[in-house]
Amino acid sequence: MRNKHSPLEDDKSMGKLSTHVLDIAHGKPGAGVKLALFSVGLDGKVLLKMDITNADGRCDVPLLEGASMTTGRYELVFHAGDYFAAQGIALPAPRFIDLVTLAFGIADANENYHVALLLSPWSYSTYRGS
Repeated sequence: MRNKHSPLEDDKSMGKLSTHVLDIAHGKPGAGVKLALFSVGLDGKVLLKMDITNADGRCDVPLLEGASMTTGRYELVFHAGDYFAAQGIALPAPRFIDLVTLAFGIADANENYHVALLLSPWSYSTYRGS
């Protein structure tokens, strides 16, 4: 008889927040992109975490998970201009794309929220991945 509450099933019910930056100007992961995660409430923004993407364009650990994964409004701020400047791209002053701020909500803290950012010096798009 199967145990209804196996540790594997418990892991699946806990949500997490992750991100992935893809450099579409160069066709590669956005490695070394500085980012900041804020919670947004009635009293303003609170910095929760700062991180830098790894060689795969991801953070080494989830931005939120477990007890820190709660419903609410959040912002992810990506330092895109600094990333492209470090890649040797000639950018105008002021930069067309500098800080990319993605405002989003977490409605169910038991689900996974994967915020992907496709990025160039001239445009960006985002989507919720799995």
